[in-house]
Amino acid sequence: MSVFNEYARYYDLLYRDKDYAGETDYVHTLIQAQCPGARTILNLGCGSGRHDRCLAERGYMITGVDLSEEMLSAARNASSGSSALSYVGGDVRTVRLGKTFDVVCALFHVMSYQVANHDLMAAFATAHAHLKPGGMFIFDCWYGPGVLTDPPAVRIKEFEDDAIAVTRIAQPVIHPNENVVDVNYRMFLRDKVSDTVRELNETHRMRYLFHPEVDQMLSSTGFEPQISEEWLTSAPLTLSSWYALFTARKQD
Repeated sequence: MSVFNEYARYYDLLYRDKDYAGETDYVHTLIQAQCPGARTILNLGCGSGRHDRCLAERGYMITGVDLSEEMLSAARNASSGSSALSYVGGDVRTVRLGKTFDVVCALFHVMSYQVANHDLMAAFATAHAHLKPGGMFIFDCWYGPGVLTDPPAVRIKEFEDDAIAVTRIAQPVIHPNENVVDVNYRMFLRDKVSDTVRELNETHRMRYLFHPEVDQMLSSTGFEPQISEEWLTSAPLTLSSWYALFTARKQD
């Protein structure tokens, strides 16, 4: 499951244009509508903690879990001195912290990294184990109808800062009988000081999910499915929806 190894070093540079503040506003609105008294959040697959820092600014206490030590190091460094943020190493399928939260979230397609049924069920069980009765589970994922209607294509992304220039080529291979896409990343990293270039390769396996299987797995792990909609737009899910948002409530 640890695909963010050396790749993690360049993660924030590659996603510096991502609207973390806008996404946090969206999640905050969902929480206030469904769980208005919520104050504590467990973020499964927290990455470098940028959603966490935005959530902390809105008054929440956040515990982040991630399997990548590189990601956790970045999150801890960025949150140094904040009493609202804490981080723990662990696998979202198996981690048990011995405490419960008002909300559990898994953002930026963490659940799509759970490519087998037993992986996804285990991650849902982790969310359930860490929620208070009636607590809220929020996650987004790749949505099957959208992925199959508009299949992934080769994409090139370029970013740089004062020290390094990065070119990332994403070459997807879809496996329709497994509901999985292998995203093969080739990254070319140019050191601006030495003018040397090296290549980094990683493959991220991503599962796309369908509404009936999500509902069935949530129900099987003790949840009551709640909202399903298009990520960020709140529009109904359609054949053109690539990213879906699901919420569920832990049954009392």
